[in-house]
Amino acid sequence: MLTKILLIISSLFAVSYATDVSDYINKQNCDQIIDKRVYTICYDYKMKGAKYVAYNLDGTKVNAINIKKRERFYTEKNLPKKYRSYSKDYVHSGYDRGHLANDASFDYSKKSVRKTYSMANIIPQAPTINRRTWIKAEKLERKIAVKLGTINVINGVIYSSNTRRIGTHHIAVPSAFWKMIYNDKVGYKKCFYYKNDLDVNSEDDKLKNHLIDCSSL
Repeated sequence: MLTKILLIISSLFAVSYATDVSDYINKQNCDQIIDKRVYTICYDYKMKGAKYVAYNLDGTKVNAINIKKRERFYTEKNLPKKYRSYSKDYVHSGYDRGHLANDASFDYSKKSVRKTYSMANIIPQAPTINRRTWIKAEKLERKIAVKLGTINVINGVIYSSNTRRIGTHHIAVPSAFWKMIYNDKVGYKKCFYYKNDLDVNSEDDKLKNHLIDCSSL
């Protein structure tokens, strides 16, 4: 009886503190909301990049096929031309084309992985962070999806007031970005924060070094 009561209390607690994607992706925060079916983008016209990207991962799919071939980046035609970013903007910029909805979490079908190569889902990321540190949080989201059966992810992008720009289309370079991984039904939530520094040292980097209090986001 006591166990049942505790489970009910735990369930009510989880619901009352449930994460609402609409707190981040809404008409007030976003110049345009782009529905890619497998994920959703909150786009900022001024920065020519995403502010938030959110999605749900099915644990039975994330490791189902693992398509190896990667797609070419493509310009998001759902955006007005003057606010689009292009793959060529990154050439010789010193920054990687960094995924927010990462390809490895959606490589269970050609159609889904293709959607992650929209330039609206891409931000300028420092190479070391993109390839060695941020990737650890991406791997964790898949691991937790498998363990819990399903998880939700929100990726947030932080731009400074005097942000650096790259390319002929003047794409804004984020000062930092974060990832929230959560499943409110079981009370799981973890958040990770990364500064977008070009000279970051990843030698002793651990995922726990990036853990932050989710309530600060």
